[in-house]
Amino acid sequence: MSAVQNVLVVGGGLAGAGVAIRLARAGVAVDLVEVKPDVHALGSGITLQGNALRELDGLGVWESARDRGYPFDVTGFRAPDPAGSEMFAVPDAKTGGPDYPAAMGMTRPDLAGLLHDKAAEVGVKLRYATTTTDLTQDDNGVDVTFSDGSSGRYDLVIGADGVRSWTRRMIGIELETKSTGMGIWRAFGPRPASVTRTDLFYGGPSYIAGYCPTAEDSIYAYIVEDAQDRSTLTPDEQLATMRQLSEAYHGPWDEIRASLTDPSRVNYTWFETHLLPAPWNRGRVVVIGDAAHTCPPTVAQGGAQALEDAAVLGQLLVERDVLDAELWDAFHDRRVERARTVVDASNQLAQWQLDHVQGDVASLMRGVATVVSQPA
Repeated sequence: MSAVQNVLVVGGGLAGAGVAIRLARAGVAVDLVEVKPDVHALGSGITLQGNALRELDGLGVWESARDRGYPFDVTGFRAPDPAGSEMFAVPDAKTGGPDYPAAMGMTRPDLAGLLHDKAAEVGVKLRYATTTTDLTQDDNGVDVTFSDGSSGRYDLVIGADGVRSWTRRMIGIELETKSTGMGIWRAFGPRPASVTRTDLFYGGPSYIAGYCPTAEDSIYAYIVEDAQDRSTLTPDEQLATMRQLSEAYHGPWDEIRASLTDPSRVNYTWFETHLLPAPWNRGRVVVIGDAAHTCPPTVAQGGAQALEDAAVLGQLLVERDVLDAELWDAFHDRRVERARTVVDASNQLAQWQLDHVQGDVASLMRGVATVVSQPA
């Protein structure tokens, strides 16, 4: 018998959809609420490392994801010269094991669609344009009021509602989210035939200019700069700014820049970071994914860590009979330090770039790969 019989999941991203699928598949009644009105509004592009692909397989969506995404095993490094010259290429660690590619690019809407379709298939009740407005818990459950005026009672509430989690605030957790000092321009567009993997350009006027194929016909490209207030720019000005920054980079960037014509496909955000120390729960409410840990995408582990949170929490809730301190201790033992390894490494890589320091990147990346290659 599972430790819980009915669960509310707040947030339909990777962590939320992942844990909802695992619980519903085991016979737990699961409601999932997502504040966005449409699953296809959930972001643009994502790079998934092998350990993320392993978790997608555990959710039963790996083969469909592989068909829609763009797998690759090597990352290239290019110079900011007039030819965009390739300096070297590095085989990526297969952190999911030999049965999966080292990495895969995918559009976030496609990935979200696959996960939400699977959730519906296994019995999750999905409600969009809905979130929670009040949580009141006792020893036996949590009473929830929703933004549409409805209410419900659950054995457990899982807050997977992102960096600025409302669930986290409602249970009194104070967590400071800090800017790392970097901002990132992202754009989504058609894939040039010459782009068959992630390439990173270091040097030039920006810290990084890179891209990742997300399907046979799509790509997302990004440029990392010093964090600054870009909020006053109009969409056309944002597009012009990203195009201007990209002019220092060539090779495939020349084709990418030519395709940057739609302002609605360009966005700008700051790199931010936080890590919630244990415990991640307050009684019968727990936060996971970005609500508990977030960091710059410098080691491309954000999606993987969200999926791992979902896997570990789902497993424990299904295998244990009681929602007690032992269950929470087991969850935190398996997740907190692993997430800390990723957050610390991601922040260190960003800081080396900010400080213009040549740190031991290879050793740091090997350390992360060694940790995440082991199942969570």
